[in-house]
Amino acid sequence: MPDKRAHRGPHPEDACSFALGAWPALKAAVADLSWLLSHGYADKSSLKLVGDRYTLTQRQRTAVMRCACSDEALARRRAHELAANDIAGRPILLDGYNVLTTIEVGLSRGVILEARDGCYRDIASMHGTFRTVRETAPAVTLIGEALTAIGVADAHWYLDSPVSNSGRLKTLIRGIAESHNWPWRIELVPDPDAVLAKATKAVATSDSVILDRCGRWFNLARFVVQTRLPDAVVVPLADATSPHPA
Repeated sequence: MPDKRAHRGPHPEDACSFALGAWPALKAAVADLSWLLSHGYADKSSLKLVGDRYTLTQRQRTAVMRCACSDEALARRRAHELAANDIAGRPILLDGYNVLTTIEVGLSRGVILEARDGCYRDIASMHGTFRTVRETAPAVTLIGEALTAIGVADAHWYLDSPVSNSGRLKTLIRGIAESHNWPWRIELVPDPDAVLAKATKAVATSDSVILDRCGRWFNLARFVVQTRLPDAVVVPLADATSPHPA
């Protein structure tokens, strides 16, 4: 069946799965899963154990997995994170789909998760195909405005070439950048994770695989949501022992 979505909005289950009353169990599940990961337990079996304990739905389990991380990973990510004033005047490399999708979700009032490491993540899934929605162009513009406000020297977007419609998205991003005179490069590569994980320049992503390997990174999605999307639906699932530094 073709994907006919016009928005990157909330899933039908989200109003119940991420209602305020569900937060305590979800936060406890993130804390428990993070403890298990910190002690070397396998992620899949640990997620099943925690999910069964708190009777979580599949979508809630996905959210908990995206928000949890081991103590070692948390320390590593915090040690390599840059603040907005750290990247002023410097170039930045963007994990294109990763950042863009989260901002699209924020614009459409879908659920954004505040994870243990302070990253803002969504629960959207492209399944190998990216469909431009009504929020796509506005999301690109918001990202550009945020980078301009920070004073980033130039931005280099990386998009997954195997994902269908990446070429069309590249054209869209390029057109928006040219209309604002933003010095952007947009590149299609087979595996952005592999490129960004070994980058020496600052990387904008919330992808755990990249965060655990890259040199320095900036929490761009969080910055955009906090500074430009005051009505975004953010579900804070970080456990109380690991608040994001100010």
